[in-house]
Amino acid sequence: MTEPARFDAIRTDRLLMRRWLESDRAPFAALNADPQTMRFFPQTLDRAASDAMADRIEMFFGQRGYGLWALEVTQTGEFIGFTGLNPMPDGVPGAGGLEIGWRLARHAWHHGYATEAARAALAVAFDGIGLDEIWSITAVLNEPSQAVMRRLGLTEVARFDHPRVPAGHPIRPHVAYHRSRSQGYRNASGVSRPRSAYSSLSLSATIESARVGQESTAVWIASAGSPC
Repeated sequence: MTEPARFDAIRTDRLLMRRWLESDRAPFAALNADPQTMRFFPQTLDRAASDAMADRIEMFFGQRGYGLWALEVTQTGEFIGFTGLNPMPDGVPGAGGLEIGWRLARHAWHHGYATEAARAALAVAFDGIGLDEIWSITAVLNEPSQAVMRRLGLTEVARFDHPRVPAGHPIRPHVAYHRSRSQGYRNASGVSRPRSAYSSLSLSATIESARVGQESTAVWIASAGSPC
């Protein structure tokens, strides 16, 4: 059986999107415990729940070769959150597909990091693993994330009550955004790519082989253009 392509690391202009490290767990727990960062989620997470989430992310990487990449600012080496691809939950528009999502620490907001990383993740989705479509969902109240979705070229297709959020909770009303492969997309360089431009591992970037321990890992080098 052919092994799936692996995307363990992606470099953009300012970020390293990579597999998770043990040292990420403490800042990830701090991020998940911050009420302001988690204001569009039903609740904050304690350390045990945060660690369990990191474990699930790494398990998915092991199974699929991609997932929610840990984000590291290249210049400083600082962990600032995650961006990537994850299965859509049951009972929502697009269930069974993959969504593109992100969660960044508060001090990393307003720097364009979410958009920069999400454009690279979108390129992996379409150019790397050959998805026909991508989804993204968030609370109706979460206008900042919806702005990122629109910058990625996704469009609103549905509003619904999230089945995992308690009735009456202000973030239960959710919105779903969608983009199909046939629409093309704006890649990590901010360049529009029509469907005819797709080819295996094209990205408008280069792929090089990097040696990590005894394993060879695919590293995508992407130009993110101007942050937005």
